[in-house]
Amino acid sequence: MKPFLIQQLERYAERLGELDFLLSREDIMADMAQFMKLSREHADVAAVASRFARYRQRQADLAEAQQMRADLPESDDMHAMANEEVLAATQELADLAAELQRMLLPKDPQDARPAFVEIRAGTGGDESALFAADLLRMYTRYAQNKGWKIELLSESPSELGGYKEVVMRIEGDDVFGKLRFESGGHRVQRVPTTETQGRIHTSACTVAVLAEPDETQAVHINPADLRIDTYRASGAGGQHINKTDSAVRVTHLPTGIVAECQDDRSQHRNKAKALQVLVARIEEKERNARAAKDAALRKGLIGSGDRSDRIRTYNFPQGRFTDHRIALTLYKLTAILEGDMQDVVDALQATRQAEQLADLEIGGAP
Repeated sequence: MKPFLIQQLERYAERLGELDFLLSREDIMADMAQFMKLSREHADVAAVASRFARYRQRQADLAEAQQMRADLPESDDMHAMANEEVLAATQELADLAAELQRMLLPKDPQDARPAFVEIRAGTGGDESALFAADLLRMYTRYAQNKGWKIELLSESPSELGGYKEVVMRIEGDDVFGKLRFESGGHRVQRVPTTETQGRIHTSACTVAVLAEPDETQAVHINPADLRIDTYRASGAGGQHINKTDSAVRVTHLPTGIVAECQDDRSQHRNKAKALQVLVARIEEKERNARAAKDAALRKGLIGSGDRSDRIRTYNFPQGRFTDHRIALTLYKLTAILEGDMQDVVDALQATRQAEQLADLEIGGAP
């Protein structure tokens, strides 16, 4: 393992001692907020420190086994045992090094948040709207496979059964962290059902994945900056849907950002959900502005997630799925569209970790 990583890991052991002392103090135990904050840090630091202690122990075991193997003739039974220990310790050290590197990577607290997934039809007319429905099914099936909770917030159906726009909320373990790299332009190549001559058409949709804001840290919005409109919802929802103005559209006047919700019979609940989406979109706008500044210094391989970026191609004639950011090509398009996305998610997260590790190394370089 590289020296700068060892130095960082040694600081974890030092910090663990500091936290043990702090958590034993009566004044901190009396302050529940401070005590809980330090307790969470202690759990994180202890996990790293314990794995690093194991790494140090296996280093000592390896050195001892190597010395024993060098001191004994090959005919000695202990030589064979020492050789087995060398092989075992070497493999475990490699595994521990990889694990410790992952544990050192900075954690984005937003990764654990629920997410809003927005899908919008782009170029391609009805075919684009049908592709939006395919993407909705793909994310819905993936979420169901993960045991996540799905809530449809708003939809704008097209005439042929697709969607001009659809927004859903997904809640579960590390939802935003798993789906954050889905943001961008998604392109489909296939023969539309309306095509009589069998020609392949290219259509596109845009996807945006937004972390649901933490209410304690969300941006503050002045109520005077909001325009709130009510209207009758469209699409599925029962007979009440055409009888009450329960759907809500909220516009943030300074930015022009709009959010709406028609999911619930209650206008009050729809307004609350629309405000959540609005805050998430405003925060996304601010994050994109920061990402644009960062990109001037260093362009990440995965990219900023801007919806104008073309990140994917779904080629039906070849059964090919391609993520252009990481040059990933899989010939299992049907399975992916049915929610079998784990290979894709894992590959994107591995790339992110490699980028983070490179940044960590740059930061730790003398």
